[in-house]
Amino acid sequence: MRPSPIRRVCVYCGSRPGARLAYAEAARSLGTLLAEAGIGLVTGGGRVGLMGVVADAVLAAGGEAVGVIPHALAEREVGHDGLTALHVVASMHERKATMADLADAFVALPGGLGTLEEIAEMLTWAQLGLHDKPCGLLDVEGYYAPLVAFVDHAVGEGFVGAEHRAALVVEAEPAALLDRLRSAPPRP
Repeated sequence: MRPSPIRRVCVYCGSRPGARLAYAEAARSLGTLLAEAGIGLVTGGGRVGLMGVVADAVLAAGGEAVGVIPHALAEREVGHDGLTALHVVASMHERKATMADLADAFVALPGGLGTLEEIAEMLTWAQLGLHDKPCGLLDVEGYYAPLVAFVDHAVGEGFVGAEHRAALVVEAEPAALLDRLRSAPPRP
């Protein structure tokens, strides 16, 4: 079975810029690459932090950027009003479900607890067979090395199947990550 084409990638990332300039550079690079490849972006709908950087890069390169933001966050004026489309939803749960429905793949750039929770949920859903969409980590300057080590440890301890670890795409460069996501076989 051939992988389905990726029409949109959901990118989870920090609502802050982080401590290193490399994080924003990677977000900008990924956004530009997505637009150049004709792949749309699904984002949390914010204009701040790395979320704003990746969305602005997609838009600057002529691509599609679709945001999904809960009403409470939109009211705080963090919503990105320049997106191709911005869906305002009732809750964080609805936000995550809508983002998952709109996307054909999931990527985590550097971020905090929200980013970790979002990509972990998509990995869990894949493990449970709720979707077969590829999931990846953009490991900018080793940011996700401790998480990858934890997942490897969980495999060794018998809590995660080796086939599920093998399906997690990890790359340090945006172009390599996008290439691997596009060629990833369906999940086990």
